[in-house]
Amino acid sequence: MQAARSTGQRKKRIGEVISYALSHRTRILILIVLNEGIFTPAQVAAIVDEPLKNVSNHIRELADCGSIELVKSVPRRNMMQHYYTAVQMPCYTEEDMKVMPPAQRDVIYGLVIQSLAAEMMAALWKGTLSSDPKTWITWLWFNVDGEGREDIAAEMQRSWDRCWEIQEESAHRCAESKEETRSILVLHGGFPRAKKSPGLPRKVTEQ
Repeated sequence: MQAARSTGQRKKRIGEVISYALSHRTRILILIVLNEGIFTPAQVAAIVDEPLKNVSNHIRELADCGSIELVKSVPRRNMMQHYYTAVQMPCYTEEDMKVMPPAQRDVIYGLVIQSLAAEMMAALWKGTLSSDPKTWITWLWFNVDGEGREDIAAEMQRSWDRCWEIQEESAHRCAESKEETRSILVLHGGFPRAKKSPGLPRKVTEQ
């Protein structure tokens, strides 16, 4: 997997690529649309309600630096119709990640951060974060030993697997009740902090 594909943005490091992708509202809206599937610039422009020329320029730059993928180009009259999507990644196992070069892991993590941040910013602008009292967004660091690190990783996996089960259970219920589903973004993460904390974090209690 490459962090850059063409010319304009290709010399940027992965951190710069992600910062660029998230530094403009239109690019963020493009990213969340392409998270859902394969679209042409014209289709994206219609969805985000932005001028086609503006959207096409942003898509070209995002593809150039590897933030999104060109899926195919199809001849249409006297021009080529390009189709794009978010960078597609398989589900990597811990063993897969161990044998990867650090630079490749950085690209993978960077693209996940890009998609997540874009989704969160779009939800903030749309008001869907504050409209649901069950919205849960929190973070904190925990100072743990080796066994504790293994336990946190196992808990992340357990919770993630349970979310897939919940989706399947919901689908079965909705098939009978005809209730319409909602898209709930679920965040999972556990990684070493960039700066070692000198002490234990203060536990936040409910208000």
